[in-house]
Amino acid sequence: MKNHIAILIGALALCSCEDYLTQENPNKIESEYYFTDESSLEIYTNGFIRSFATAIKSFVDGDKNADTHSWDGQAAYFMDNYSADDATNWTTSNWSQLRSINYYLDNMRNAVASDAILDHYEGVGRFFRALFYYAKVRTFGAVPWYEKSIEATDQEALFKDRDNREFVASKILEDLDYACTYCSTAASYRNQASHIHRYVALALKARFCLYEGTMRKYHTLDPSTGRPWQSDESAMYLGECVKACEAIIGDGVYHLTDNAADRRTQYRAMFIESNATTAYANEIIWARNYDSELNVTHYMNSYFINQQYANYAFTRQFINTYLMTDGTPFTSKYPDYDDLDLVAECTDRDYRLAQTIRTPGFTRDGGTTQWAPDVKFSKTGYQPIKWLTDDSSKDTNVAAIASDVPLIRYAEVLLAYAEAKAELGEMSEEVWDKTIKPLRERAGVKSIYPTAADPYMVEYFQNQVTDPFILEVRRERGIELTMENVRYDDIIRWHQGELFARPWKGVWISAVDTPLDLNADGTPETIVTANPKLQSTLNILMIDGASEAGHKLSRGTSGNILPSTALERKWQDYKYVKPIPTTARQENPNLTQNPKW
Repeated sequence: MKNHIAILIGALALCSCEDYLTQENPNKIESEYYFTDESSLEIYTNGFIRSFATAIKSFVDGDKNADTHSWDGQAAYFMDNYSADDATNWTTSNWSQLRSINYYLDNMRNAVASDAILDHYEGVGRFFRALFYYAKVRTFGAVPWYEKSIEATDQEALFKDRDNREFVASKILEDLDYACTYCSTAASYRNQASHIHRYVALALKARFCLYEGTMRKYHTLDPSTGRPWQSDESAMYLGECVKACEAIIGDGVYHLTDNAADRRTQYRAMFIESNATTAYANEIIWARNYDSELNVTHYMNSYFINQQYANYAFTRQFINTYLMTDGTPFTSKYPDYDDLDLVAECTDRDYRLAQTIRTPGFTRDGGTTQWAPDVKFSKTGYQPIKWLTDDSSKDTNVAAIASDVPLIRYAEVLLAYAEAKAELGEMSEEVWDKTIKPLRERAGVKSIYPTAADPYMVEYFQNQVTDPFILEVRRERGIELTMENVRYDDIIRWHQGELFARPWKGVWISAVDTPLDLNADGTPETIVTANPKLQSTLNILMIDGASEAGHKLSRGTSGNILPSTALERKWQDYKYVKPIPTTARQENPNLTQNPKW
């Protein structure tokens, strides 16, 4: 039986396709030979898990183009010369997952199993179809909806236009509701971090409904049409988000990991420990597993250490959002907050700051040597460590690492619940106390129920929002979920695209051509200069156009690092959805294009 399954999966993955939704003979291996029992359903859907569970590099990369980061390789999407000719994600391979899912859903009930098992596995298939279409909607807006296998002779289906975005969203919700209803909560499914069960489905529903609800609220026009939405469904989707979160919270299966003695380390531990999905099973709802014994590993350390890869960093604007440990805004405590050096700005801050970037005192390998930020690699000076293991022997691009990737955590559920309630105008001290308060207390931050908006956060989000609860949830979401592949989508749904083009700002530099001790360990390790002939053993940051990217200091010979000023990033509102690729419209002339593309 397993051999039949392997043949099928190989055929689905490697066949030469006539079109992105069909193949020459999808029934070449008849379904009755492989959809026979629960085992065959599990084996087939395990292929979906491998296909959809985002690999660690892609997962971490998801935020590198967001407002929180500076990155030398900034995407061409933010340049003026990007067009539909450059667009991707519509080729045969981009739609093959849907073909496999629909083929599975068309045939999986041929298996002999109880109704409960069949319902569960149909829920798993519909979960993955929802996940597939959620990605497509985020990318393109309106797309063609297919829920059945398409025959090569069905020209009407193959060459139809895109379906209305609101219709596709309703179908995604329909699939998720089925998965939330029928996917099992049995321990046999929950004990495997990568497998799909009811709580994974509920968490995805919360994420999708929060996205869709805020998209409808902050975008007065449907980006796919340039016209008003056909119906006002923002509150409906936000309400569905609330219901999904309440179902997870109410069952009490998951909770935040919080040991008071470990608050300075436990947050980061979830992202660097090889057994994280076991050690933090109470918080990690869905994950991609890595295992050195199975030779399933990655090389993530090199991405933050190796000069070939480590080329992005956090911005000061984002770092400023981390609170003081007494619960007050950093920017209120220090009116000259941008002029503080790294040591001063990292003192008495939210414990997650020192678990996210290199701060004074950061050590590795169980030793006492402090690792200062390396401005050669991380041009702002805010160098990421959230995914960097403490074993420096793993810093090369050939040293295998087996730390897992938490794809959805309980913390995100709490934040989705808090945001949806705030957006609905239903935030209360009770909601705050079971969502934002425990997250801040775990980070060593005193929880203060807000009574007024923080001016810095109002300005950060371009004076769009003045509601203190919405702003504090956004602050908390940005900090807690940074580098977890959600921030780019957050900025899109909040209608804050201009932040993608905001000039980057880094750490304070007191003087050029002067050895600097950024982490105050007594040993200078950095020098900033405009002299291209300078010879030094220190880490050198070239400024004033001496580098190809045009790094500068805000006050000429001192001030904040202004990295990559030569990169002219621009934003236009039509970029809230990406264009349908030219090649796709050549193959199917009935496909309409997103406005202004």
